[in-house]
Amino acid sequence: MELNRRTVIAGAAAAGIAASTLGTGTAQAASGGKKPVKELFGTLADGSKVYRWSLENGGTRLKVLSWGGVVQSLELPDRHGKYANVSLGFDNIADYVAKTPYFGALIGRYGNRIAKGQFTLDGKSYQLSVNDGVNSLHGGTQGFDKHIWDVEGFTSGSDVGLHLYYTSVDGEMGYPGTLKVKVTYTLNKHGDWRIDYEATTDKATVLNLTSHVYWNLAGEGSGTIENHHLTIPASRYTPTDSGLIPTGELAKVSGTPFDFRKTKPIGRDIRAGHVQQVQAKGFDHNWALDKGITAKPEHAATLHDPHSGRTLKIATDQPGLQFYTGNFLDGTLTGTGGHTYRQGDALCLETQHFPDSPNHANFPSTVLRPGQTYRTSTIHTFSA
Repeated sequence: MELNRRTVIAGAAAAGIAASTLGTGTAQAASGGKKPVKELFGTLADGSKVYRWSLENGGTRLKVLSWGGVVQSLELPDRHGKYANVSLGFDNIADYVAKTPYFGALIGRYGNRIAKGQFTLDGKSYQLSVNDGVNSLHGGTQGFDKHIWDVEGFTSGSDVGLHLYYTSVDGEMGYPGTLKVKVTYTLNKHGDWRIDYEATTDKATVLNLTSHVYWNLAGEGSGTIENHHLTIPASRYTPTDSGLIPTGELAKVSGTPFDFRKTKPIGRDIRAGHVQQVQAKGFDHNWALDKGITAKPEHAATLHDPHSGRTLKIATDQPGLQFYTGNFLDGTLTGTGGHTYRQGDALCLETQHFPDSPNHANFPSTVLRPGQTYRTSTIHTFSA
């Protein structure tokens, strides 16, 4: 596939990137649904410019990059009104291109893993880009997180937000069909952050879009999330093999460390020694939400930090939730606040269809066909 000027291969860019980094005194969007603020964040090796958009509404401050639709920071007040950035990220574009483990990124075409990067659709076999051992992860070596998106700011009544657009050409990373994607980030007057995903295709394909924010409600770089309290309304989860590919089983959480139906500290059972935890180095699994696929977003998780008082509630229409405890953070990455990120310093709660669904007939289908429109929504509600 021929690469255009707006496409940068991470490995090549890492070797010769020219980055410009903004200081701490940057402009922010005014609250009350006023127009988002756009500013230069950095320049890629090929000369392409990456912009940062700042949104503020209802007490939530959100900064988003045109590179990968990345949430670079998300600031919330604690119970005393003190703000902190609760999302892991970098302060420069070079690190996002060369090092990021999907910090804050939009994920596509397929969130999570596909075994051996292979699937069959309508009798035809497809080989995808492989980037996680023998498997394909989060869309392959150049997933949606490694492209510049077209971004438009908007206001609508008391809402403020961004429309993000990307067209994935037929055959990109091995996926069939030209896929036109629109993602909308909205902050409402209450400070809720809503994500609406839309996509159409000209050939039958598979699709599973999600957001990969790394959360620490005490503030990024503040240390472990093991004291955070979590609730996931799911009676079953999808166990994996040693490559973190689902076996196809929908196992009961009852009597296992995977039972979060009643609120508990994340650290309570994280070292319980369950074989699934040993393989994943913690939690890195898909929970099959009891609600299943729903017509509108319904409760999928509640995360609470007792120290700051901050609470995050997630609602989605999707059937699954990937809960990941930052198991592969190893102290080699330095974040926006100047602190290094270590194992367990953040967690992800990715609303999704199940991993490797194209290879499991008993999982909800992720097939999108011409004439259909992919639509899904996730809402993040914050309080303290």
